[in-house]
Amino acid sequence: MSTEAVGKINLLDLDRKGMEAFFASMGEKAFRASQLMQWIHQRGITDFDEMSNLSKVMRERLKEMAVVHIPETVVEQDSQDGTRKWLLRLDSGNSIEMVYIPEDDRGTLCISSQVGCALACSFCSTAQQGFNRNLSTAEIIGQLFLAKKTLEQDMSDTTKRVVTNVVMMGMGEPLLNFDNVVKAMNLMMDDFGYGLSKRRVTLSTAGVVPAMDRLKEACDVALAVSLHATTDALRDELVPINKKYPISELMAACRRYLDRDGRRKITFEYVMLKGVNDQPEHARQLIKLMKDVPGKVNLIPFNPFPGSKYVCSSRNAIFRFRDLLQQGGVITMTRKTRGEDIDAACGQLAGKVIDKTQRTQRKTIPIRGVAK
Repeated sequence: MSTEAVGKINLLDLDRKGMEAFFASMGEKAFRASQLMQWIHQRGITDFDEMSNLSKVMRERLKEMAVVHIPETVVEQDSQDGTRKWLLRLDSGNSIEMVYIPEDDRGTLCISSQVGCALACSFCSTAQQGFNRNLSTAEIIGQLFLAKKTLEQDMSDTTKRVVTNVVMMGMGEPLLNFDNVVKAMNLMMDDFGYGLSKRRVTLSTAGVVPAMDRLKEACDVALAVSLHATTDALRDELVPINKKYPISELMAACRRYLDRDGRRKITFEYVMLKGVNDQPEHARQLIKLMKDVPGKVNLIPFNPFPGSKYVCSSRNAIFRFRDLLQQGGVITMTRKTRGEDIDAACGQLAGKVIDKTQRTQRKTIPIRGVAK
């Protein structure tokens, strides 16, 4: 951020309530909030002088008090399959990554919520980078702002929505940055923001149970759960937060989350690791786990990274696992690996993290801001 902008309010930090409060502090009417939100989030305008339906006096006051500041693009990479990855530099000197995955019927943006991750999942490259800090609301929504504006500039069809879906599945555990993530997701779904349907915004969690219960009351979005194992002994190894919130508690939280809408389903993410969690008995155990939890399973081929001790399950093993789940009545999909040639596939995002957790020396799992 420039020295001129220091001390000013970054308007990307404000959802509609925050924007209304900002204008109230200026002695202005609440409708000014929707005007400004449309200029910023829908039209991608950051220069107050271009906001023609605001008076000149108001534009000058905005220049004195506020900025629209987004993360800086360091590297932008395109995969052979059309996937695009951005490396973004933050003011703290750290960097994060986000990924855009285009398909025939949708465009999905995978957004980060933290610099690094504190959960230490053993199969995830991000987790091996350590943890530095939570992202602000501005740094989260700034990723969508940047991607939307960049992609629209590249498109000839200006009537087509380039980002139709957002998944909070990038770097970090979103529920450990609860308030900032919820504000950002509310902006994504706001009619004066990005206007995304609540069914097209998905939050992925490794299972922070108390925050799952809070989310149910705070923000109506789709939920994905990183399960990856069917017994506590194995999940303790793969997803260490399981030692704090074991599978029985996690599945109970999933049932509670679905109480608000009987039409919803939880998406259970399950990374396929050769000889670890891909055997027929694991499939049968997963069917039993999901017996009273409406959901579907997304099988994710493991994406290797330097130093990893795991190998991806064979195609035959993945198909056998899928067939067993489907025979047991479980809706099952196999995720197609995208962006692997630019390290943009699931579990490969790393960025640049100044680790504050001293991961190699830690013996316990820090769960920041959430008490059991």
